[in-house]
Amino acid sequence: MKEIHSFYVPDALTVTELPSDEAMHALRVLRMKEGDEMMLMDGQGNYYRAEVTLAQSKHCFYEIKEQLPQERQWKGHLHLAIAPTKMMERMEWMTEKAVEVGLDELSFLNCQFSERHQVKILRLQKIMISAVKQSHKAWITQLNEMVSFDAFIRQPREGRKYIAHCYEEVPRTYLFDELRQSADTGDATVLIGPEGDFSIEEVRQAVAAGYISVHLGKSRLRTETAGLSAVMMMQLAG
Repeated sequence: MKEIHSFYVPDALTVTELPSDEAMHALRVLRMKEGDEMMLMDGQGNYYRAEVTLAQSKHCFYEIKEQLPQERQWKGHLHLAIAPTKMMERMEWMTEKAVEVGLDELSFLNCQFSERHQVKILRLQKIMISAVKQSHKAWITQLNEMVSFDAFIRQPREGRKYIAHCYEEVPRTYLFDELRQSADTGDATVLIGPEGDFSIEEVRQAVAAGYISVHLGKSRLRTETAGLSAVMMMQLAG
């Protein structure tokens, strides 16, 4: 059986041509031609079975044959906010894997001990789209620009909020236990600090703002591992 290839087309119903990046992949890599079947995803919960109607140079046109609305694979809104590592490759890896596991929103924090103060959103978006297609997700993860820690925790958020850290002088509970106990609420936001952890002032500031102080287990994890572990826990507890 011939494999049906998937493409990300945000406005699939209102346009008839693949975006330029997707068209290049379809034509130059996959060698698709008129009459070939493909699957489109709009990132908003819909798949579309479509057929190539015209394939030429840098343009690939299609006709939608069937709309296939999808059911969400998990309940609630899962949000990870993380301070990026100095080596961006580690954040790119985490972004790819977190999206494959399943995540609704990803934010980046500029903290007191942060070693990186900016991220390349466009590159991360490309990695995210590839991960969505690879894992057959019907919804695209919302990717936010980096903001200061203070600005982030001041924003109102639905559901339960957690800050993971390593300070023993601030009482902590195990994130997975907390998530299981509040699984009925659905929405969850987890904060992960930089490689030097949050400052203790940031932890106390977050707790004062309604964030629950948690840890991720007995092991001390790298930032990207901690981020992915938090996403796994949100998924498993839901």
